[in-house]
Amino acid sequence: MMEESEKESIRAASKEVACQFKTLIDANDLDSLKHLQHIILGRLQDSNAVLSHFNEYSEHCFAEVSSDFSRNTRLLKSMKSDLDYIFQKLRSMKVKIMATYPDAFPDELSREEFDQRPDLEVPQ
Repeated sequence: MMEESEKESIRAASKEVACQFKTLIDANDLDSLKHLQHIILGRLQDSNAVLSHFNEYSEHCFAEVSSDFSRNTRLLKSMKSDLDYIFQKLRSMKVKIMATYPDAFPDELSREEFDQRPDLEVPQ
């Protein structure tokens, strides 16, 4: 029972506050706010439509290029493993040549004078 009477008093207080609040706001101002809200709602709906269209377009574009991207990624990984194997063989060949012909490769100081190419094995 107390809950019902408590709810009734809350409702009555709410109605009173609403009535008092209505007297504080001019009807023209309220109409102006409604109009502005409708304008903003229209703009937000337009923006939402544009973004939805863009998302569909992006999804379509991604579907077109994803297989090429995956294939090229696999190709690059394969090329990297091939190059790693080639550089490993070159290093082992260099070690064998150095063992047989110690003067075949110049030391670091004279090598820098002759060879100005960048070292491809060092990350930049």
